[in-house]
Amino acid sequence: MTDAQTLIENRPPSVATLFVQRVAATPEAEAYRYPVPAASGQGPDDWKSLSWSDAAERVYAIAAGLVDLGVQPEERIALASATRVEWILADLGILCAGAATTTVYPQTNAEESAYILADSESRVLVAEDAEQLAKARERRAELPNLKHVVVIDPTGVEPSDEDPEGWVVSLADLEERGNRYLATHPSAVKERVEAITAEQLATLIYTSGTTGRPKGVRLPHDNWSYMAKAIASTGLLTKDDVQYLWLPLAHVFGKVLISGQIELGHVTAVDGRVDKIIENLPVVQPTYMAAVPRIFEKVYNGVAAKARAGGAAKYKIFQWAAGVSRAYAKESQDTFRRTGKASASLGLTAKHKVADALVYAKLREAFGGRLRAAVSGSAALSPEIGFFFAGAGIHILEGYGLTESSAASFINPAEAYRTGTVGKPLTGTEVRIADDGEILLRGPGIMQGYHGLPEKTAEVLEADGWFHTGDIGELSPDGYLRITDRKKDLIKTSGGKYIAPAEVEGQFKAVCPFVSNILVHGADRNFCTALIALDEPAILGWAKENGLDGKSYAEVVAAPGTVQFIEGYVKRLNEGLQRWQTIKKFRLLPRDLDVEHGELTPSLKLKRPVVEREYKDLIESMYDGSREA
Repeated sequence: MTDAQTLIENRPPSVATLFVQRVAATPEAEAYRYPVPAASGQGPDDWKSLSWSDAAERVYAIAAGLVDLGVQPEERIALASATRVEWILADLGILCAGAATTTVYPQTNAEESAYILADSESRVLVAEDAEQLAKARERRAELPNLKHVVVIDPTGVEPSDEDPEGWVVSLADLEERGNRYLATHPSAVKERVEAITAEQLATLIYTSGTTGRPKGVRLPHDNWSYMAKAIASTGLLTKDDVQYLWLPLAHVFGKVLISGQIELGHVTAVDGRVDKIIENLPVVQPTYMAAVPRIFEKVYNGVAAKARAGGAAKYKIFQWAAGVSRAYAKESQDTFRRTGKASASLGLTAKHKVADALVYAKLREAFGGRLRAAVSGSAALSPEIGFFFAGAGIHILEGYGLTESSAASFINPAEAYRTGTVGKPLTGTEVRIADDGEILLRGPGIMQGYHGLPEKTAEVLEADGWFHTGDIGELSPDGYLRITDRKKDLIKTSGGKYIAPAEVEGQFKAVCPFVSNILVHGADRNFCTALIALDEPAILGWAKENGLDGKSYAEVVAAPGTVQFIEGYVKRLNEGLQRWQTIKKFRLLPRDLDVEHGELTPSLKLKRPVVEREYKDLIESMYDGSREA
């Protein structure tokens, strides 16, 4: 048995136990950093720290407060908040009380929030602020099980005569209540943690359904304990790392990062404000960060736009450096695969050195200057964008997993990573490819099932533990997995040709630095079309230089010159595609796709049916009267 297998086999029953062990092992070490906005509202944030013992004091107070409210093991506590340090403290408090966290995205509307709270039978809601409280108040009649709402930030919360007595309390009040309870019941939290079993429900995460109601994925304590040990066993991270955590913690990808950090004991800087990422990176100076592909795409587009704004010469240098970066990364990875040592030809290495001084060094500095590795997950990263960053010294390790597999099932090995693949399975996770190409997984990270939906569970989870992911993929002889598409998203044209839209979409994102989102359509049609949303800052910068200065985004994308400009990128895309894959027609959308309109999931995945339904007329306009094959 390997060291990794031993580590995993000897895992404790819960992350709550791991947390207690971490606090005992390194009580004074720094655990979390978090921003406190300047009192004036102007100027940079002031970053504060919590040691593991500081965090434990608050976590145990929250746990004891919940126990005093009468919360029983496995009862659900909903958590509706953006990513912030209090989210983590509340989640750990819930787990240490033996209860289970139901995650709710703060962007979720009142109707769907109420559905999740009712379906999960959540007894307490931890709400970030007055806005989240208002959703619960609006639907309180539908939530007979909801006994209390705990508000993290009570600013602007007004008392309501319609609230039952004691229904709304602040997080500070809950912690104070917990400390009073611990004064008379000092072993209450310890007893709850020791009583947790591996199969006890820890988390209920509702998937962002593209159609119908979301399903609650039941993840027991053992899932997170396994993930913590499996992440540690990869050797990617150490106790000396600094993680920048901004991902939504309501999503399984963000949630799993908490488990790994507790096992390793490294520092995590927590701030979920996406608009602060660029500002925070030089301050946090992370050595490690996880992100979704859209963030890397936006950085790439931003760098390209900045170079273009610097004039033709500067843009030519950027384009040359980008080409060198990709070539260098591809050659280095290929030689590593063959020889175990990354290297490139002398000529390419010389070019790379020049490009590094001109472009790459500044890019690394923008990421804080210390970033050793970044993990990309939740959706496919365009290989060409991955190779660009790899050659520039920003090593993006793609990984793969689902809510149903506790997020992390595959990850690329550090030095041996291969752009375009999601790496190898974590120790303890089994994989096989079905006859139709579907990826099947089995192991300690797989869910118990869908909450209250045994028939839906049986559709994807076999009796012997194999989980049907719904994704199509290929395994290399040495175990690297490449995802080719979602099983349900494969397009079959009326000519009988199968097309993977995500593959075409990814190639376009690599070709066109102005794209934000793209949807390729062609199911049961005789040719493929595309809906394209442009990156607003990038295209408005182009517009300023091309006679459209002062125009709104909608006016710019409607201009014939813009359409002609983007058409050039579509033609370049088509040059690298099979005839049946090519985009014959496209339309530019009047605004970008977003979470608020329901077109993207909170983890920024495209909701194809929603977009196709919303822009049905635009799609039909591309096929009207056409007989093109």
